[in-house]
Amino acid sequence: MSATRLLVLGIVRGYGRAHGYRVGNDLLSWGADEWANVKWGSIYHALRSLTQAGFLLDHDEVPTRTDYELTERGEQEFMRLLRDALRRPHPRPDLVGAALAMLPSLPRAEAVALLRERLAALESARDKARAQVDALVDPPHVRELFGLWEHNSESAAEWTRRLIERLEAGAYPMAGEPGSPGRPGSWRELKFPPYPPR
Repeated sequence: MSATRLLVLGIVRGYGRAHGYRVGNDLLSWGADEWANVKWGSIYHALRSLTQAGFLLDHDEVPTRTDYELTERGEQEFMRLLRDALRRPHPRPDLVGAALAMLPSLPRAEAVALLRERLAALESARDKARAQVDALVDPPHVRELFGLWEHNSESAAEWTRRLIERLEAGAYPMAGEPGSPGRPGSWRELKFPPYPPR
């Protein structure tokens, strides 16, 4: 799964229709070049491949500029990628970062349910790593590796618990709620400050 695909589909979805420069500008303003390794070339490659796969529709009405719009298949793919990125822990943080950027696209109850799946997987990974630390005899220094996995899983589990609590307490307008940026085409008014401050 690609964080770039999820982010590109999500931004086009958010605006309803967007050109490549707008998609790239938003991603770079979020610092996605650092936390998801998103580059201009990967953005335009994603736009082309998503269009060829039938997830995006391209419009060439303005000379030298192509606007993109999500198809019905694209909406289904976006939601599939979003749900998978939220429910399944991955070693790299770019997928959960992409999912968090698009979190309001989900209804609150569904987001909480997906995060509970993530929490269960993280707790299972923590317990497995802890058992490996306890069982390892040789070579002893490899305990540090299992200890790192245990620590990372526990830290991620604690963060996930707190996010679930915030969502259950009503944090952030989610899909179907007033003021939510999760509805397709609802991003016209959004302004993203440059990140990191440049």
